[in-house]
Amino acid sequence: MFVTHTHHTALRIVVLASGSGTLLQSILDNQGKYQVVGVVSDVECPALDRARQAAIPAELVELARGADPQVREEWNERLAEVVDRLQPDVVVSAGFMKILGAPFLSRFGGRTINTHPALLPAFPGAHAVRDALAYGVKVTGSTVHFVDAGVDTGPIIAQEPVAIMPGESESDLHERIKQVERKLIVNVLNSATVAADNQGEVDFANHE
Repeated sequence: MFVTHTHHTALRIVVLASGSGTLLQSILDNQGKYQVVGVVSDVECPALDRARQAAIPAELVELARGADPQVREEWNERLAEVVDRLQPDVVVSAGFMKILGAPFLSRFGGRTINTHPALLPAFPGAHAVRDALAYGVKVTGSTVHFVDAGVDTGPIIAQEPVAIMPGESESDLHERIKQVERKLIVNVLNSATVAADNQGEVDFANHE
């Protein structure tokens, strides 16, 4: 799957984040073929502070909890406008806790990627680590995938397995998955290649 790449020296990345920003920090610390040109959040959070400390544009597009569908649609439109001004080639959802709707995906759906703490298509949704433990699987992992209108249903770009240890707690397993996730997203972003044609398309090398 390809995403459009305009003519820059490095792939321009905008990161969407809602929390502590540990995944964002790994992305910031390992810029090679890509450059983070902005960080956007739906809440004031440490991820925005990390961006500011790195002298990277930090944008807040707030959405109240329990907002009705019309408000959510308007928020998606505002989010798309803010991200569009940053002129990204790729948008990375890194611990972003809001669902991206049609107004956003109509602009960025083919070039927005997400990390998920399971080996999709197994265990989609917000409780992937808990679900894997409850089901009793011996191996789970991390997935990087394109974002589409479904819940963790977009095309898979890369996966890395993580073995589940006997008696392991949800928090311990999640932390080990996060360690893998940080390396995986950086590898995916640095694997992007620009096609040698006028379209300037970008492809992510197959890691599966």
